[in-house]
Amino acid sequence: MIRLLSRVLFAALCISLVCISPIAAQDAAAQTGKLVWINMETAILSCDEGKKEFTDIQKYVDGKTAELDALRKEFESLKNQLSVQGSKLTDEARADLEYQISAKETQLQRFQQDTQAEINNMRDRVTNYIIKRLQLVIDKVAREKSLAAVMVFNPNRDAWIDPTLDITEEAVKAYNSTYPVAAAKEPLNP
Repeated sequence: MIRLLSRVLFAALCISLVCISPIAAQDAAAQTGKLVWINMETAILSCDEGKKEFTDIQKYVDGKTAELDALRKEFESLKNQLSVQGSKLTDEARADLEYQISAKETQLQRFQQDTQAEINNMRDRVTNYIIKRLQLVIDKVAREKSLAAVMVFNPNRDAWIDPTLDITEEAVKAYNSTYPVAAAKEPLNP
C-alpha cells in the first residue's frame, strides 16, 4: 500500500513538473529579467528599409487610386449619359450604351480586385523579407543581452508590458546598422 501511494505521489509530482504552463514559464523568465518583448509591426514600419519600402508601396497605391478614380468617372459618365439621353436613344444605341456601362463596371471591379491583390502581394513580400532579416537581428540582440526569450507583443494577449522590457527600438537600431537602406541589394517591389 505504501509502495502504491509513493508511486502515485511520484507520478503526480512528475505530471505537475511536465505540465508547467507557458505563463508560469514566462513568469519565471520575467523574474530572472531574461524575458523581453518586441512589437514586430512597429519594428517593420520603423526600420529605415521598412519606411522606404512602404513609402514606395504607398506611391504605387496613390497611382492606382488615380487610375481607379479615372475609371469611376468614365463609369459615372456613361451612367449619367444613359439616364439623361436614355429615352431619346434608339433601341440599338441604348443597348450599346448599356453594354458599355456593363463592360466598364466589370473593368472597374476587376481593376479593384487585381490592384488589391497586387498591393497585398507587395506588402506581404516586403513584410516577410524584413521579418526574415529582423529575426537574425533579434537573435543577435538576444544573444548579446543573454536573454531567455523574446516574445512578440500581441495586444490581444498582452494588456500591458513594462516599457523597460520592450526591445523594439533597440532591434530597429540594430536592424538599421546591420542592413542600411543604401546597401539593399535586391528590389522588393516590382
